[in-house]
Amino acid sequence: MSHHFIQFSDVHYRYSNGTEALKGVTFRVTHGEKVALLGLNGAGKSTLLLHTNGLLLPTSGEVNVGGIPVTKKTAPSVRRAVGMLFQNPDDQLFMPTVAEDVAFGPLNMGLEQPEVERRVKEALAKVGASGLENRSPFQLSGGQKKSVAFATVLSMEPEILVMDEPTASLDMRAARQVTEIIRAFDHTCLIATHDLELARDLCPRSILIADGRVLADGPTEECITRLRELAD
Repeated sequence: MSHHFIQFSDVHYRYSNGTEALKGVTFRVTHGEKVALLGLNGAGKSTLLLHTNGLLLPTSGEVNVGGIPVTKKTAPSVRRAVGMLFQNPDDQLFMPTVAEDVAFGPLNMGLEQPEVERRVKEALAKVGASGLENRSPFQLSGGQKKSVAFATVLSMEPEILVMDEPTASLDMRAARQVTEIIRAFDHTCLIATHDLELARDLCPRSILIADGRVLADGPTEECITRLRELAD
C-alpha cells in the first residue's frame, strides 16, 4: 500500500435492526494527515471507524484505503495496513498474557520469532507498559489495559492508525503519553474523540458528524464550535 489515505464515497450503513447509522458519508483523509472525528454520542463515529478496515461493510457506497476498495475479499490485506484501537480495551485483549496479546498480530503476519519479540518489546516500551509481559490482561487496571491494547496495534507497525477514544479512562500522565505516541506517528491518523484538547493539540482538521451525516469538515476550532452548538 503506497498511499496511506482513507476515502469514503457516499457511504450508507444500515444495521440488521433497521437503524440507519451512516447516511451518505463522504470525505478523504490524505497521506500523513491527523484528523479528529467529532460528534455527540450516537452520531455514528464508531460505526464509521469500523468501516475503515472492513469490520463493517457499507450497505451502499464505497470505502477505499490506500487505493484498495474495502470488501470482504480485501479486508484481510487492508487490516494489515490499518491499525485500529477500540474504545473498550476488553474488545482487543483475549490472550492469557500481555506478551501473547501484543505478539498475536505479528505472529499472524508470519514474522519470525526474533522480529516478533523485538516488536513486542518496543511496542510495550512506547506505551509505558514494559514489565507487564507476563501479567494477565484481565488483571490489569483500566489504564494499563488501554495502554496494552495500544501496544497490540503498534506491534503491527501499521501505515494508518484509526482510534476510538484513545485517551478515555486514562489518567493525565497516561493520556499525555498516548498523545505523544500519536504525535510521533508519521502516517495517517483518524481519531474519534470527545477529548477536545486532544483534537486541538494533534489535529488541524476535524470532521463533525451528526445523525450519520458529515455536518462540518474543516479547521478543528470551527468544528468544535459547531459541536458545542449541537450540544446546547
